[in-house]
Amino acid sequence: MDKPQILIAAQDFIQQNFYGEETGHDFFHVERVVKTAIKIAKEEKVDLFLVELAAWLHDVGDYKLHDGNDKSEEMIAVFLSSLKIDSELISKINEIVSQVSFSRGNSTTSKEAQIVQDADRLDAMGAIGIARCFAYGGKKQREIWNPENPNMTSLQHFYDKLLKLKDLLNTTAAKKMAEDRHKFLEKFLNEFHKEWNAV
Repeated sequence: MDKPQILIAAQDFIQQNFYGEETGHDFFHVERVVKTAIKIAKEEKVDLFLVELAAWLHDVGDYKLHDGNDKSEEMIAVFLSSLKIDSELISKINEIVSQVSFSRGNSTTSKEAQIVQDADRLDAMGAIGIARCFAYGGKKQREIWNPENPNMTSLQHFYDKLLKLKDLLNTTAAKKMAEDRHKFLEKFLNEFHKEWNAV
């Protein structure tokens, strides 16, 4: 199976398994991450195939989608093995994917991992990031906001993660893309608290 066929198979696999997913980690999220990763990768000297394949598979087996149990390495290996892909490439993809997640806090060891990580983080910012945040919170039965008990609310996620992302990006291209998205997060929060406190 050549590289274009592998990428098509990965896209089909994600569409079959993530279409209609309700926490904001759906097929369209993955597709946006792929497109953003490719855009960033074209400005860097990297293996574009590795970037695109890892971007397609970056949420496979993620603990958020499997009741807190991370199954990434196992599920990615099973899928790629079914395509007769050699173990060295499977290992590279798993290494990149293991370094994408914000919550894991793993350091990136390659430019390819930095790019996929940046693309995923950009999708957690801006208008789409806000929509995804509340979709995830709703699915997890979290309150929108509760100033008396903020920790398990959707809005607290802005302070715990979303507002921090701008300063955690790796590539110049991603940092430029993040500027407007970060400002939109701040604008939304200002308006939210303004309306909340006006009632």
